[in-house]
Amino acid sequence: MRNILIAVIIFCTSCTVHQVKKSVRDSEVFDQGYTGFMLYDPAKDKVLYAMNEDKYFTPASNTKMFTFYAAYKILGEQVNSLNYLTSGDSLVFWGTGDPSLLHPDFKDNSVLSLLGGTDKKLFMANNFDEVTAYGSGWSWNWYNYYYGPERSAMPIYGNIIRFMKATEEKEMAYTPGFFTPHIIENGALPARDYSIVRDRYRNEFSFNLKNRMAEFETDKPFMTSPELAAEMLGDTLNKNIHLIDYSPFKDRPHEKLKGIAVDSLYKQMLKISDNFLAEQLMVLVSDELFDSLDMGEAIDYVKKEYLMDLPDAPQWVDGSGLSSHNKFTPRSIIKLLEKIRAEIPEDKIYAYFPSGGESGTIRSWYKSDDENPYVYAKTGTLSGVHCLSGYLLTKSGKTLYFSFMHNNYLISSSELKKEMEKILYHIHSKY
Repeated sequence: MRNILIAVIIFCTSCTVHQVKKSVRDSEVFDQGYTGFMLYDPAKDKVLYAMNEDKYFTPASNTKMFTFYAAYKILGEQVNSLNYLTSGDSLVFWGTGDPSLLHPDFKDNSVLSLLGGTDKKLFMANNFDEVTAYGSGWSWNWYNYYYGPERSAMPIYGNIIRFMKATEEKEMAYTPGFFTPHIIENGALPARDYSIVRDRYRNEFSFNLKNRMAEFETDKPFMTSPELAAEMLGDTLNKNIHLIDYSPFKDRPHEKLKGIAVDSLYKQMLKISDNFLAEQLMVLVSDELFDSLDMGEAIDYVKKEYLMDLPDAPQWVDGSGLSSHNKFTPRSIIKLLEKIRAEIPEDKIYAYFPSGGESGTIRSWYKSDDENPYVYAKTGTLSGVHCLSGYLLTKSGKTLYFSFMHNNYLISSSELKKEMEKILYHIHSKY
């Protein structure tokens, strides 16, 4: 009887895998672009099905999983929020890339407490030229969109202005108020409910609040510079901050101020696919490794020290995946998922990753039959790119790893999601 039961289970499993193979391989939806797929059962150490798993794809925000792994391996429990030294009556400080300083989504006051609580003169050493504002392969016209804040050595307010409906006045509200003289109303701007536009070359913002009852919240990047960062920080502290040359201090012994816990950064970066946090995390990795802010060097180090066992060497150029120069294979992503699950507690993974039907970028997709999500995965979307990679929990109690990578399609990403949802739910129910 036991042998018959085992045979039935094997037969059913085989049928499920066959159906998955047919669904992926023969999909008319996937056939409208270029698709890679891999499904892996770690308990059996077995690839259940794979298609184009050894081909390189643009991963978009699937790149953030590599950034997460790098940061988790290197940063410890708290970020280095500031480098500083004291000399006589002066305190000299410079940036580490910490994104949390006055960020509207975080409440860490480490830097403000240090600089605001000292009676020494404040000098900001200018190391901004260590970090380029845009990454290789980024599009110039992202300057006006929430997903394209500039990278910098010392971000402030998340390098964005957050606009929202005021609660009482029924008019535009925003933070920080520092930019008030540079924000003007322009009723000529085309808008359905509201429109906010930044000048390409200056921190000048125009808005048209056509529907003054509209509920909204949106971020607009501002152009960064060492002068602006020093001025904004000084304005917040109500202190004079003098900008000075970095070179005399870069090799001197200095302190590293510990700041925000990394957990909050990882969760927001992965859940809502926060590009700014991803980029700044890789800057922080460089600061921790080399005491300098060379993202390229940090990526090379991570690849050499932690990712040499990937089946295919990644072409990895930024932290967020905004660059189309990034190239990964599905089977390398599966290997990364294996490494993450082997080295990071499962409860943390499920807390960080978007969960199907419940949170983050897949809260409207991959819904479970009950209150327990069955997909924990990272999305990745650019023009003509949609990827989904992560962990699939089956009703039989198994945890599988999967990677869907779609490139060069012209159809709506919703069509791809519907097709993936059918396949992943079938695996969840039957395997």
